[in-house]
Amino acid sequence: MKKELKKAKTHKEIAQDAQDDVTLAVDIQQLEKTLSAKTKRSHHVVIHLDDVNKTFVTGQAKSVHIHVLKDISLKIYAGEFAIIYGPSGCGKSTLLHTILGLEPPSRGKVFLRDEDLYKFSSDDRTSFRREKVGMVFQQSNWIKALTVLENVMYPLWLSGYNDAHAKERAMIVLEEVGMSSHINYRPTELSGGQQQRVALARALSTDPWILVADEPTGNLDTVASTEIMSLFTQLNRKKSRLVVMVTHDVSYLPLATRRIGMRDGKIVFDEHD
Repeated sequence: MKKELKKAKTHKEIAQDAQDDVTLAVDIQQLEKTLSAKTKRSHHVVIHLDDVNKTFVTGQAKSVHIHVLKDISLKIYAGEFAIIYGPSGCGKSTLLHTILGLEPPSRGKVFLRDEDLYKFSSDDRTSFRREKVGMVFQQSNWIKALTVLENVMYPLWLSGYNDAHAKERAMIVLEEVGMSSHINYRPTELSGGQQQRVALARALSTDPWILVADEPTGNLDTVASTEIMSLFTQLNRKKSRLVVMVTHDVSYLPLATRRIGMRDGKIVFDEHD
């Protein structure tokens, strides 16, 4: 089902704008042959944005208003693989940060499983992210003194796990992403693709409601990008994990079950399988 919010050509225009920035192309058709079939989304709303706007005020006299998000209303459902895409500067990362509780909207509300996110204190939102949201970014932040295993255990320690339970859980998710043989390495000793797999394991460690990725293949070559996209897709299709990914690489769109196109701070294209 497709919901077009502008002219029919909007999707093609956004795709072309985004494609101008793409430096690699994953062979999606070949990758699809190795993946499980797509699954249907649930009717349960996990993320709900109601008329969200975000304006940054800058300048010496606070006289410059930059409208980054404009009238965003959106529902994302359990079991979806949602890709938010569009050219650089369209507002997609700001939208993601708003969903995560990192960037309060200037107007509108954000609900996660019917909870008004910005009614929580900043500390409570931090706790919520740590326990309910797994995050993978383009550049991972490692504790360099810790091993791969310890870096994956770290969010579990913060959540109150003892060493034995934290290690058990960390080993499970490292095995899931194919990195259980690298537990004694330092993350900085690994390749970029290996580091992103460890980052994915860390994101999965607390068994989150939502798995979020912001340009997770931005620094990777084609082979590593294919591996990472395969992992995200299989987590969605085999385990029904809700995945929300931000990217400007439109070659990934066929893998998603939900495609949300942005331009100039607005959602201008929205379709689901």
